[in-house]
Amino acid sequence: MRRDMFLKSMLALATTAGLPLTARAGANIKMMIPANPGGGWDGTGRAFGKAMLDAKVVDTVQYDNKGGAAGVIGLAQFVNASKGDPNALIVMGAVMLGGIITGKPQVSLDKATPIARLTSEYNVFVVPAASPIKTMKEVVEQMKKDPGSVKWGGGSRGTTEHICASMLATKVGVDPKKVNYVAFRGGGEATAAILGGNVTVGGGGYSEMAEYITAGKMRPIGVTSEKRLPGINVPTMKEMGYDVVLGNWRGLYGAPGITPEQRVALTEMVIKTTKSKSWTDSMEKNGWTPALMTGKAFDDFVDAEFSSLRGIMHLAGML
Repeated sequence: MRRDMFLKSMLALATTAGLPLTARAGANIKMMIPANPGGGWDGTGRAFGKAMLDAKVVDTVQYDNKGGAAGVIGLAQFVNASKGDPNALIVMGAVMLGGIITGKPQVSLDKATPIARLTSEYNVFVVPAASPIKTMKEVVEQMKKDPGSVKWGGGSRGTTEHICASMLATKVGVDPKKVNYVAFRGGGEATAAILGGNVTVGGGGYSEMAEYITAGKMRPIGVTSEKRLPGINVPTMKEMGYDVVLGNWRGLYGAPGITPEQRVALTEMVIKTTKSKSWTDSMEKNGWTPALMTGKAFDDFVDAEFSSLRGIMHLAGML
């Protein structure tokens, strides 16, 4: 090899080592999923990781589940362990914002780097198939008589299903502080509690409940969307006379301290992944609504969501 070509090759190699993620081959993504296996964040994180591999934007994806406190425990671990790492991502969303608002943790989202909003989804309320309860009206009537007798099961305190249960109580004249909400460390644990009849009513994203609803193991009694979801014959809370409308969204953040260039590279990688057939198929299979948002628009959206959720939770008596 000629000396000038050798020097150019060495310079390129040295430069590449400091380049953003998408400029390097063999990238290994470390995906923090701040919930136990089996829930909505777990499903989103693993589906997106698979899509990244299928889209050939990375070579490997490693997953780390760390549940509890509406994702705040996983967030703290992510922030402390991933500083400056351009290959680190954490799944997050509206649920985490609620957990931060109620828990006021020392480590908040402002320590990490916004990358993208991915999906939007509405909650569905269900009862076990063997439950004598057939409608949301029956739940409301029981809650009016004895609020504590209705055990609401879902993710950590401050999740959208918790907020919706408290909103419903407020709308029907029940003190939201008397809502008997049973928090679990993730959707998988909540699902098991619902199937086992350990709670009166369960709540969560439709994608978490769909297979059990289809199999006849759960009975859906209401969704928190503005209008009925396509292909799903479940009445909305609003059409039943309960003004409870609240969506859930999920996204990705990067590690603290990455450079603007590395953030751009991660964002481009995420955008490319969302265009893959693998991700499109996952969206359709799980009933997720595409909601891609990046850059400053995503930054502003998260700030607005914090403000909106704080107001909703205040009115629902949760703060």
